[in-house]
Amino acid sequence: MIVFWFLLIALVVVVAAVTLAVVGGGSEAVLPEAEPDRVVDALPETRPVERADIDALRLPVAPRGYRMAEVDDVLDRLAAELAERDARIAELSALVTPAAAGSTTPAPAADRQPDEAPRVDLGKDGR
Repeated sequence: MIVFWFLLIALVVVVAAVTLAVVGGGSEAVLPEAEPDRVVDALPETRPVERADIDALRLPVAPRGYRMAEVDDVLDRLAAELAERDARIAELSALVTPAAAGSTTPAPAADRQPDEAPRVDLGKDGR
């Protein structure tokens, strides 16, 4: 019977010690608050996004999947950069198209007729 009471008191002391340690009975907390999971390496702000940036991107996981706000931010940034690149490609294509339309096939050489095959110089001995 004495062993029973000893074990019961020991159990109460251990439970109380663990509870105080977790709750933080002292001046400093034993278990600090966990920071929310966020994107560690966000997309660069000072330069355009490259493929390596997308490959290295790891979105934080939430209890029910990914954090919608983080995913929305990344998708908005990528959509803006793609729209900017599409506009730049269209602008450059518009500049190239008139220049390409003005140039046609090169004129034939002056020393041969257009239907004549080009001459091959075989050297002195004809080989």
